[in-house]
Amino acid sequence: MYSGLLIVHLLAAIAFIGTLFFEVVIWHSAREELVWSAQFMSEQAIARRSRRVLHGVVVVLYGAGIGLAWHYWSMPWTGRFALLLGLKITLALSIIGHYLLLAYLLTHKRLSPKRALWIRRSILAHMVLIVILAKSLW
Repeated sequence: MYSGLLIVHLLAAIAFIGTLFFEVVIWHSAREELVWSAQFMSEQAIARRSRRVLHGVVVVLYGAGIGLAWHYWSMPWTGRFALLLGLKITLALSIIGHYLLLAYLLTHKRLSPKRALWIRRSILAHMVLIVILAKSLW
């Protein structure tokens, strides 16, 4: 069961990070080469598809992550491993906080393109740090 959760968690993390990488690094710059109407239409289409896909990916990612963390729950939380795992969990919770902030800004119509980009970049940085910490666990 643990190995299966680990693989599912890894694949969901790859999908999540890959999507954010595309949006932040590739799409943000590439869209500037398009005329405004094409920018708007393609941005809307990518945002709709991204939201549809990422909601499921995030549920799987966090669900598998909780399952993996549960495996270590009964172990003593001391030493380097516990510190790194605790940091990973803290960063993962911070990402949830970013999405709550994003939802708040969207519902109150206060999400500017600059804020949206900042939030995406911050989430991507958090995810990269989580991957680095994950590799450091072993």
